[in-house]
Amino acid sequence: MPKDTTTREIRHAEELARLDRMAHLLDARFKLFGFRFGYDSLLGLIPGIGDTIALAPSAWLVWRATQLGVPRGKIARMAANTGIDYVVGSIPVIGDLIDFGFKANLRNAAILREHLEADAVWMKDVTPGRPGGRG
Repeated sequence: MPKDTTTREIRHAEELARLDRMAHLLDARFKLFGFRFGYDSLLGLIPGIGDTIALAPSAWLVWRATQLGVPRGKIARMAANTGIDYVVGSIPVIGDLIDFGFKANLRNAAILREHLEADAVWMKDVTPGRPGGRG
């Protein structure tokens, strides 16, 4: 296996760990009465600007996914998750309740993880005749 592939996998693993931590902080940092919620839900309680403030780290996660080579279809799903979280969360009271359950950032981190893990498996495939394989 080429050295740069291993370095790339390490960088991806580090970035995924960082983005997972951020998603956890935004969507599942606290637990109260059996419900998990994070800073996204708390910020959403601030009328007018809370959801807009919470949008910045959510959008950053999607932007990082594009930088890591996630395909457009998955980026579109991530953007839709973020958009739904923002629009629905902007609705007073009902939107805040839905926001507690939707967890867009954890969904987006899962999409990113799925892509990077599949990419790592593909890179390790050494089946003759396969792209990236020997033979």
